[in-house]
Amino acid sequence: MRGLSDAGGEALLEPVEMAMADRLTIEGGVAGIKLMENAGYGVADVICRRYSQGTRVLIVCGVGNNGGDGFVVARVLKLRGFIVEVALAFPDGFARADLKGDARLASDAYRGDARPVAEADFSRPTVIVDALYGAGLSRDVTGADAATVAAINAAHRAGARVYAVDLPSGIDGRTGAVRGVAVEADESVTFFRRKPGHILLPGRLHAGSVKLIDIGIRPAVLATIAPSAFANGPDLWRSVWPRLAADAHKFSRGAAVLASGPAHACGAIKLAAEAALRAGAGIVTIACPPDAVTAIASHRAAPVIRPVDDGPALLAAFDDPRLRAGLIGPGFGLGDAHAATLAGVLAKAVPLVLDADALTLAARDAAAVFAAIAGRAGAVVMTPHEGEFARLFPDITGSRLDRARQAAARSGAIVLLKGPDTVIADPTGRAALNENATAALATAGSGDILAGIITGLLSTGVPAFEAAAMAAWLHGEAGRRAGPGSIADDIAAELRPVIAAGCPEPPVEDEDLPDVDAFT
Repeated sequence: MRGLSDAGGEALLEPVEMAMADRLTIEGGVAGIKLMENAGYGVADVICRRYSQGTRVLIVCGVGNNGGDGFVVARVLKLRGFIVEVALAFPDGFARADLKGDARLASDAYRGDARPVAEADFSRPTVIVDALYGAGLSRDVTGADAATVAAINAAHRAGARVYAVDLPSGIDGRTGAVRGVAVEADESVTFFRRKPGHILLPGRLHAGSVKLIDIGIRPAVLATIAPSAFANGPDLWRSVWPRLAADAHKFSRGAAVLASGPAHACGAIKLAAEAALRAGAGIVTIACPPDAVTAIASHRAAPVIRPVDDGPALLAAFDDPRLRAGLIGPGFGLGDAHAATLAGVLAKAVPLVLDADALTLAARDAAAVFAAIAGRAGAVVMTPHEGEFARLFPDITGSRLDRARQAAARSGAIVLLKGPDTVIADPTGRAALNENATAALATAGSGDILAGIITGLLSTGVPAFEAAAMAAWLHGEAGRRAGPGSIADDIAAELRPVIAAGCPEPPVEDEDLPDVDAFT
């Protein structure tokens, strides 16, 4: 089915944007009940791929459109020979006749039994469908609904397979946060486009595997919605993937300079240099104190080593007109002289990656650093982990997506907020959410490799936002290949096969997805 991946990246729709997509589609002549029917059929089809007639299914329906989807699922599965029970998670005194709009139409079309959720037996079904809330939840789940979520989760832990309609109930579709309590699903079936809450933690952990269903909303509505959040992957940056020209030489490929600290701290820059070269830089120069020369030279022959005695000598290394990228921070140092050198590097025009010690130094006078970023020609990418972020932006709170966007807007830099759900944001609010990271990356030196990949990509001419997003994805893939028990050196080594494979082609059409025309 065409249209599930968007040219220029897979858009992620916040709940208000998804509501706009529904509204625009309905205004375009598609009845809301048709969208609901398509959604319900899609969920039923996903269940039918694993289970057959005679399977006992409990469907928990709330009072909104998510519950309406659940009534459609119930009707379709009952017609297909499943043993279906509907549990009504309604407020006291609320009856099916009190449902409104499309949810009322879907309820009226279901002729099977339905009883209050308090009377449902959660120990009997093989499958439970969570149609309590959708992605638009904007308050904490409490009271009777919290008890319902607890019952679903208890059944799940006892062996029932849980399917969430759109997003597990209790997960904020915009932030991925748990609003009080949340359903633990094996699979989530969502519609038109995924939501940020499917990728951001802890939402991703609750959602399980996510199936995307076409319910008849045309991709053209995205032009009106203008989403600014995207899933990070090749679709987002395929057009700028670095490719070698037949007449390429080391400087045309890209030249980068990396600032090193003393011998006892130069391991970080050695990892970063290897990563920068693997990522495409044709020549990488490590500017290091004289005492680090031997330690660096004995690691790899590929980097060029430039001994520098002091800050002014290091700054001179950034004056080479052939340079296209620089990195400062890994193992650099935290003294007053280092702070002065960082200020001098920021005064240069070359695109920069600020990592590790450079971020800690920047936090001492963040306003001055942000002013320097605003006044320079070259882009800046900052790569903080949570601790570094808190020092740089102590007053910025909220979800990881919100915080990365605010930090980028304030600093004028591309901000890559590291974590298992890394977020990359630029000052305009455009953001990419990374989802291929593995726990193998949680090892000392892993962040230095990421900084090196970004630097290498910048040196090839990849724009800063795309370089950061591409690097996060490549880093994740290398971590996957390295696997459990790996150390940073292993991750760096795995960059070669990942990058040598080239930019992955778009996936082939998924023939298993439902045919929307059959339902509309």
